Amino acid sequence: MTARSSCQSSPRIEVSRATPEDVAGIQNVLYRAWLTTYPNKALGITVADIEEMYKDRNSDEALARMRERISSASEITLVAKENGKVVGVCRVIRREDKDVMEAIYVLPEYQRLGIGSAIWREIGKLLDSKRKIIVQVATYNTDAIEFYKRCGFRDTGKRWEEKKFRLRSGTAIPAMEMLAKQEQE
Repeated sequence: MTARSSCQSSPRIEVSRATPEDVAGIQNVLYRAWLTTYPNKALGITVADIEEMYKDRNSDEALARMRERISSASEITLVAKENGKVVGVCRVIRREDKDVMEAIYVLPEYQRLGIGSAIWREIGKLLDSKRKIIVQVATYNTDAIEFYKRCGFRDTGKRWEEKKFRLRSGTAIPAMEMLAKQEQE
């Protein structure tokens, strides 16, 4: 059995590739998940930091950039929907030597219902299990770290500050790398 098949899913959720019509829903999921996940008093990461980062999320330019990203040949974006509403999203960047899953985000009220697991299972079907599959996680996001462990990921020990997510306050989110177990390990 592979790590990908050990996760459970929720039967009322449909997981599919994102379409241009999904971009506003994707932006909503990202914004709401970031608001509940990343503020951290000890690190000085505030709600205002996240709100600033996403203030233009529904602008024509932001939506156009998201449409471009989901149509890129080097990326896979999946959405989880309940009755047509985007409730979860995952983006994987295909690199020459590995696949990088930026994260699986699920609306707060839909978390712990198996949606993240359903997304992971679908991503697993689209990726070559013989290639390295990594995920980048905030070091203090213990819920996500435990989720990825349940899905067969292990901590590689790599740590860094995610500079592309430098916030208004000047703080950068501390990140770590986790690696999916390979088929032949």
